[in-house]
Amino acid sequence: MRLPSRQRGIALPIMLIMLTVMLVSSIYLLKSSTSTTLTTANLAYDAALSKSADLGIHTAFAYLRSIPASSQLESNQPANGYVATLTPTWTVSTPAFWIGSVTLPADAAGNRVEYVIHRLCDFAGPFNPPNRCLLTSARPNSKSPTPYGKSNRADSPNYQDQPQLHYVVTARIVGARGGNVITQAVVMKGP
Repeated sequence: MRLPSRQRGIALPIMLIMLTVMLVSSIYLLKSSTSTTLTTANLAYDAALSKSADLGIHTAFAYLRSIPASSQLESNQPANGYVATLTPTWTVSTPAFWIGSVTLPADAAGNRVEYVIHRLCDFAGPFNPPNRCLLTSARPNSKSPTPYGKSNRADSPNYQDQPQLHYVVTARIVGARGGNVITQAVVMKGP
């Protein structure tokens, strides 16, 4: 009589390996969905900060628009966040860049927006030489009281219309959770 053959039990190790693979994949899936949620939340937070920083740009633009003559912009106006010059070597991370800035009241989330307006000139005073200012010819269809060829002095560039000075508006916001956003805009305004 023949004895029954001995069972080998290969199914148990295969099932244990499959369970281990499923456990590792579920942990990875959970971790992946959590990091995706955190990334999405951070992107939404940065977008909200960017929108808040736009308030500084808008406020500065409204101030520049309210000034009827550029002669009123020949000197610094710290109460309005206006600086009549910009040193070319300064960046937004240079502390001196923010001297003369204005901080707006906190918004509903407790964020404070700070802005500064720089005129792109070498020094305060009129934009005429020897002061070097960044100028651009006015839009071709805009009306101007200065006729062709009457820009600055005889040895200066001739603009078709009254030239426009460049102003850089920079706004920054430091969020409550440590995020920060810096936004810049260039505004051109006739002298």
